[in-house]
Amino acid sequence: MNKIIYQKSKGLTDRPLSYCPGCTHGVIHKLVAEVLEELGVRDHTIGIASVGCSVLSYFFFNCDMQQAAHGRACAVATGVKRVRPNDVVFTYQGDGDLASIGLSETIHAANRGENITVIFVNNAIYGMTGGQMAPTTLLGQKTTTSPMGRNIAMHGAPLRVSEIMAQVPLATYVERVSTYNPQQVKKAKQAIKKAFQNQIDGKGFSLVEVLSTCPVNWGMTPVAALKWIEEEMIKVFPLGCFRDGSL
Repeated sequence: MNKIIYQKSKGLTDRPLSYCPGCTHGVIHKLVAEVLEELGVRDHTIGIASVGCSVLSYFFFNCDMQQAAHGRACAVATGVKRVRPNDVVFTYQGDGDLASIGLSETIHAANRGENITVIFVNNAIYGMTGGQMAPTTLLGQKTTTSPMGRNIAMHGAPLRVSEIMAQVPLATYVERVSTYNPQQVKKAKQAIKKAFQNQIDGKGFSLVEVLSTCPVNWGMTPVAALKWIEEEMIKVFPLGCFRDGSL
C-alpha cells in the first residue's frame, strides 16, 4: 500500500500559478497555505489580495478572498477584521503595494494595533508593470526607471520596512525572512506560522517580510537570482526578528 509522503496543500486551489519561472511567490503561497491548514483556520480565513504580481492570489488561495485597491490592503483588512473579529484576516502584498502607495495604511494599521497578519513580499522591484524602481530597490541596482542604477542623491535610499515597522508602538511582531534555500524556507514558514498564531491569540498586528526573487526583471537566471538575495539583498535587508511583543 502506497503511503503519501507529500502532497499539495489544501490551502491552495488547482488553478495554475501565474508567476514567472523562478519567482518565489509560489513558494510563499505554499507556506501561507500550509500554515492555514496546520492551524486549522482555513475555513474561516479571509485574505486580502493586493495589486501587483500577486493581484490574482484570490484564484490561488483556497479560502475567502477580497481584492483591495492598490495599497489599501491593510485598510480593507482592518474593516474586514472589525466586522468579522472571529475570522483570521491576512494581507498578501508586494513592495510596490505596501512600501510605496500603501505605506501609510500599513503603518497606521500597525499603530492602531489591528489584529491582522501582513505577508510582505520584497523583491526590490516593480514586477508586474515592467521592472521599474521600487522603494526597496538597492543602490546601484538597474531598473527600467533607473537604467544607470539607483542613485542615493536622486532616488534616496532603499526603504527598510521591517526596521520602520518595528518602531511602531503597537506592532506586535515583525520579522524578515527569505526563500533562497531550503533552510531559509523552513525559517520563513516558522515566522509566518507565528504571525498567524499571534492573531489567533488576539495579540495584535504582525508583519512578516519575505525577501523574494524576480529573475525576469532582474535579468538573471532563477539560480542566480536566489544567489543575489543571499549575497546582495541581505546586506541591505538583514534577516531576523525586529520586534516580538508576543512572548
